[in-house]
Amino acid sequence: MGLGLAIPVNDTSRRIVAALLADGRVRRAYLGLAGTPAPLPPPLRARLDQRTGLRIVEVVPASPAARAGLRAGDLLLTAHDEPVTSAQALQRLMLEDAIGRPLALTALRGDALVDVIAVPAELASDD
Repeated sequence: MGLGLAIPVNDTSRRIVAALLADGRVRRAYLGLAGTPAPLPPPLRARLDQRTGLRIVEVVPASPAARAGLRAGDLLLTAHDEPVTSAQALQRLMLEDAIGRPLALTALRGDALVDVIAVPAELASDD
């Protein structure tokens, strides 16, 4: 048919291809929160040199995020000392090697910066 398939070559795709070849599946880490990008307050924006964070809109009960103390309304700023500016930025950290390993998170709650440690769990598959 003349069809081709191209896979972008980066660290993430290499891990995914290696996992598929070795195990036939890809394991993913899970925090149990949903969020949307939101602007940082101007003073914090200048201090962190970051324009947006991830506003947590839902925390799944009994999830790793809930056990860590994150709440709906928190503005997630960093994960593993990396800026979190979108759900995709956080999702990029949720690979197999994150399962069961402590993940340092910083959030803005009201006017206070809150540091928590979450331990991502394995995302259950529907097999």
